[in-house]
Amino acid sequence: MKISSQMKPIFLAVALVSGVFLCARSTAQNESVNQGQSSADSVHASPFDFTTYRTQIEPIFLKERPGHARCYGCHTLSNRIFHLEALLPGSSEWTPDQSRHNFDNVVQLAEPGQPASSKLLLHPLSPEAGGDAFHSGGRQFASQNDPDWMVLADWVRNAGHPANTDLAGMTRIYVTNSAGDTIDVIYAATNKVVQVIHGIELPHGIAFSPDGSRVYVSNESESVLDVVDRKSGEILKKVALTGRPNNIAITPDGKRVLVGIRAQSGFIDVIDTETLTNTKSIPVNGSVHNVYVTPDGKFAVSGSIENKAATVVDLQTDQVIWGLKFDHAVRPMTFETNPDGSTRRIFVQLSNFHGFAVVDFAKRAEVARIHLPTPAKPFGTEEGRAATPSHGIAVSPEGGALWVNSTFANAIFKYSLPDLKLVGYARLPEVHPSRYVVSGSVPEWITFGQEGKTVYVSNSAAGSVSVIDTRTLREVALVPVGEVPKRINTLTLH
Repeated sequence: MKISSQMKPIFLAVALVSGVFLCARSTAQNESVNQGQSSADSVHASPFDFTTYRTQIEPIFLKERPGHARCYGCHTLSNRIFHLEALLPGSSEWTPDQSRHNFDNVVQLAEPGQPASSKLLLHPLSPEAGGDAFHSGGRQFASQNDPDWMVLADWVRNAGHPANTDLAGMTRIYVTNSAGDTIDVIYAATNKVVQVIHGIELPHGIAFSPDGSRVYVSNESESVLDVVDRKSGEILKKVALTGRPNNIAITPDGKRVLVGIRAQSGFIDVIDTETLTNTKSIPVNGSVHNVYVTPDGKFAVSGSIENKAATVVDLQTDQVIWGLKFDHAVRPMTFETNPDGSTRRIFVQLSNFHGFAVVDFAKRAEVARIHLPTPAKPFGTEEGRAATPSHGIAVSPEGGALWVNSTFANAIFKYSLPDLKLVGYARLPEVHPSRYVVSGSVPEWITFGQEGKTVYVSNSAAGSVSVIDTRTLREVALVPVGEVPKRINTLTLH
């Protein structure tokens, strides 16, 4: 395919923004320390919590990690930037006064609310996991999922940030880390992670109660729907499912959560949110990869990879009313509405097709296919994703644009609606792993910030979320998250 001159810049090499810059402490804080401020005063003024430091952080520096010397062994030397006090003879922990001195040194290496910019976290982290190139104390943490590293990250993340406040209008972006056991919560006003929900291994789909008090997560490892308290992040209940789940959806009234079950011959489990029980299973055509509720709340639509089919269910009767077969496996879908809110078209991504199919909802038929611009040397092969050239598609909140991810182009494309004209694109980060060729970020899912001014893309190969300005088509932030981020959804509190 010939590439227009307009599209050529997308295929030039782009340096990956690592997002791991060490920021300087503020001038005011440095001056206060240089003027001889007492340890007690500095602890009081610090945005970091000293009690958490002493009870949860400091023990990590004394911990014996298999194959590693303790942090304490090296960092008691006087020439270390990160200096720890020497333990008193016969003591296995620091005195309160020693802990305060340690605290003063530690916080100089940590940026409040920014684990990805904190030397305390980056220096001992393996380079393959996003850490510094070399640490004379070795690779203390092989992964950002290391429990001790996560304790450090949570302490830094919560420092001086309104993470647990409950202000109206706060837009949060929830990201399920599909190869881990965490869910990252990004505060859209700052594009920083302000909360991490722990304890759900292989989290998949995510949805919210209308009032924002609950978060629903499909849990692949246990085949349950986890019901999570949004404020505390605690799991309130595990609702048993009929099989291993994939994506989920919730009805507009919040009364039912629909869970796609990834097993033949195909079911949608229906969870009553008042009783938190699995009330029924609706049979559909094929193992369910994704399930959606149309914007008007009248229909559920499931997609099957194995059966290459989409199935439409009437939510008044919970009966299948029509379906559509494709020549390739069905991937993500999104919906365009008529002026009265009813469904006009479904845009469907397919395996082995770099673009999307257009389905007329009233005609119950595919009416067009749109090809995305394809580079001469596409990404995807090195990443093992050649069969999924385009994954992630969404209609903007105001309905005026369609956004489509491209693995091949390592970009997100914007099309105008209803005419489906290409408006432009935004490039996504490249990944530069050692010993391997440069690869793409493997974009997966799309959601929007408040009022649709930004679009968020989960980069599964890069362990990050790109934040794109929907007007300028420029990346305005790159947010490091957990292991293989995929499903992504927006919660705005009113």
